Amino acid sequence: MENLDYIKENVRQLLQELPPGVELVAAAKQQTPEKILAAVEAGVKIIGENYVQEAVAAFQIIGHRVSWSYIGHLQKNKVKKAVEVFDQIETVDSVELAEEINKRCQVIGKIMPVLIEVNSGREQQKFGVFPEKVEELARAIIQFPNLKLSGLMTMGPFEGNPEEARPYFRETKRIFDYLRGLNLPGAEIKILSMGMTNSYRVAIEEGASRVRIGTKIFGPRL
Repeated sequence: MENLDYIKENVRQLLQELPPGVELVAAAKQQTPEKILAAVEAGVKIIGENYVQEAVAAFQIIGHRVSWSYIGHLQKNKVKKAVEVFDQIETVDSVELAEEINKRCQVIGKIMPVLIEVNSGREQQKFGVFPEKVEELARAIIQFPNLKLSGLMTMGPFEGNPEEARPYFRETKRIFDYLRGLNLPGAEIKILSMGMTNSYRVAIEEGASRVRIGTKIFGPRL
């Protein structure tokens, strides 16, 4: 049996470090259910998954002990299964995807909290909507009865100097504040999900209320 104490220690250190009001999402991409369970036992309350199939396998072992947040690019053909497992979807980047999530949630009688994924760096190879399109998508999402608009998420650069991510986080926070000021009916804009292992400290300085951390919890992926 693999010794997973290092995971528990990593989680404890992170939870002590994070300021009040900042949620920790354990980004569990390609991690075994046993490793995810170790993180949960150490105090993780939200598991973030990039792949629906992996989430289903982990969910069968861990179940509703935690909240499940989808943090990967969601394909429309995976939505039906995703809405059964996940408590939240952080990566809505089109009206078509929002429509599909709404439709599938109607079938099972579920209201799904969603975040809009913002491509704050306007990088062609990344998913997410460009900053100038966020309001338009937000206004579309609030028309769907089975969705609840809960905030924004952004990726920022994956590696490199964390300071390089700061302008992207700042831009996303600016849009977040603007959206909140619109008082959109039915929306509850309270989650700003940004920052990963290499950039979460900068993200928190720029106003993140949620950070998605994998490597610093589970170690480097093989």
